[in-house]
Formats: sequence, structure tokens, C-alpha cells
Amino acid sequence: MWTENIITIDGKDIQYYIKHFEEPSKYGINEGRISKLALRFQGEIICNYDRGWDTEATTYFAKKALEQLLAKFN
Repeated sequence: MWTENIITIDGKDIQYYIKHFEEPSKYGINEGRISKLALRFQGEIICNYDRGWDTEATTYFAKKALEQLLAKFN
């Protein structure tokens, strides 16, 4: 299932796109349910996972958004 929405971190909007399943997978983040994830801030990709890390979360906003999304979807 694909889910896309906006998450607000300290007043800043982060767009997210997530492909997640009902069951964990070896392809998921930390072998969880999220197999694809993209975070965008002001139009730029700040984190991207597609069965492996393409762009890791390195900024404050990316780390906080990822933390919250993992807790909700993974």
C-alpha cells in the first residue's frame, strides 16, 4: 500500500511517500514493513529508501521525520 502525506516537524512541512506492507520483509527498513520511502523538504529529497538506502537521513528534519514515520508504519 502506498501512503503519501505531509508531516510537520518544528513548523516545517516534510512530504513523505511510503510503500508499506502488512507483514515485515527482509527488504524493509530494519526488516520492517516499509520497503520504499522518500522524504522531500522544499522540493529536495532529504531521505530515500528503495529496498536499501539511496539517501540516508542526515539533516535534523529528515531524522525527526524518519523517526516518527518508522514508529507509525514500520
